[in-house]
Amino acid sequence: MTKVRIDKWLWSVRIFKSRTLASEACKSGKVRIGEQGVKPSVGVSVGEKVFVKKGGFYLEFLVKKLIEKRVGAALAQECYDNLTPQEELDKYKDWFIGKAGSEQRERGAGRPTKRERREIDEYKEAWFE
Repeated sequence: MTKVRIDKWLWSVRIFKSRTLASEACKSGKVRIGEQGVKPSVGVSVGEKVFVKKGGFYLEFLVKKLIEKRVGAALAQECYDNLTPQEELDKYKDWFIGKAGSEQRERGAGRPTKRERREIDEYKEAWFE
C-alpha cells in the first residue's frame, strides 16, 4: 500500500470523529497536502505534510505510517508527527481553559438566582480578560 485516501487516513488516525466529517473538511478546502487543496479521494503517502483547519485552529501533521482502519489513540499517534507550531498549540490551550470541569455549588443551594448569575458572569468576564 503506497497511498491511502486522505479522508480515510484523517479518520483512521483520529483527527476527525467520522469519515463524513473528514470528507466534508476536504471538500470545503480545510485540508491540504503540501500547498495543494485536496478532494477526499486524493491519496496521501508516507513523508507528506498534511495541513488541517479544524475549529479555527491550524494543525500540521507529517505522515509516518499509512492505515485504513480506525485504531486506538495510542496506535494512531504512531502514524503521524504533530508539527503544529507552538503558538497554535498555545492558542488551543488558552481557548480550553475553564472548559474541562463543571462548576459546583453547595449541596442544597439550588440553582443560582438571576442576581447570582449576573455576579458569576461579571466575575468570569473580569477573570478571563
